[in-house]
Amino acid sequence: MNAIKETTFNFSKQTGFYKGKVRDVYSIADEYLVMVASDRISAFDVVLPRPIPYKGQVLNQIAEKFLSSTKDIIPNWVIMVPDPNATIGYKCEPFKVEMVIRGYLAGHLWRTYRDGKRVLCGVALPEGLKENDKLPEPIITPTTKADVGHDEDISREDIIAKGIVGKEDYIQLENFARALYRRGTEMAQERGLILVDTKYEFGKKNGEIYLMDEIHTPDSSRYFYAEGYEERQTNGEPQRQLSKEFVREWLMDNGFQGKDGQTVPEMTDDIVQSISERYIELYEHITGEKFQYPTNEDSVQRVEQNVTEALNKLL
Repeated sequence: MNAIKETTFNFSKQTGFYKGKVRDVYSIADEYLVMVASDRISAFDVVLPRPIPYKGQVLNQIAEKFLSSTKDIIPNWVIMVPDPNATIGYKCEPFKVEMVIRGYLAGHLWRTYRDGKRVLCGVALPEGLKENDKLPEPIITPTTKADVGHDEDISREDIIAKGIVGKEDYIQLENFARALYRRGTEMAQERGLILVDTKYEFGKKNGEIYLMDEIHTPDSSRYFYAEGYEERQTNGEPQRQLSKEFVREWLMDNGFQGKDGQTVPEMTDDIVQSISERYIELYEHITGEKFQYPTNEDSVQRVEQNVTEALNKLL
């Protein structure tokens, strides 16, 4: 199975390289970024040993769709998408927080609530909720951005008090996050989905706030199927999810949550294939479009060629 595990390109006017958990990021002329969406997959802040074919393309193309459809809310970093796995955009100075916004009691928020805590990131939660209930209103639970290891929950007050983000900018980030979540919710409803929670990353360019990275993808977001949601909640049944949660659940079922001493379970060919198929299913359901398999079998060579041609025009 053809998958992009890593890239080691050397583009014209390249001034830096950063290997993230799942993306390879190239700085060009200290002004632009080439972000290559590899097929690496992470869960519990750990990169799993085998890449997932087409996962990077799925995330890159979903992000392209949603970034394009939210430009009226906030400018974003994208200039062009020259390849299914690569995006070229402006280099921004990133804010050192991720803005996580949640409309439902799911995932990390539910696990915190289940363990008896009623405050997360300084936000108080009401009593009497059960897993996957809709919250009275969406809440923002920021995290610090860790280059390695785990991101950490942090409150609005601590972010401002520690000078991680200035108060005026932070209020703007909250407003943008809420507006983007509203738009994402509307677009999800059109596809018969519920946008449960998601995260946004922001930066600054020439003093203006820009939206960065990917948005509303199954790696950065959690979706429920809208049909039957109320009935499943009433009956205490699990919700049908459209997100990367199925990967986390497989890992947890096999005794792995990213904790010290735990070992990633074996990723057989069947497991890798099934995850790949689920990502393609996610793409088609979220976008309403048929997934287009690339014709060039050498994905790494194709990305390098397409990005090089695009940069020659840009520079």
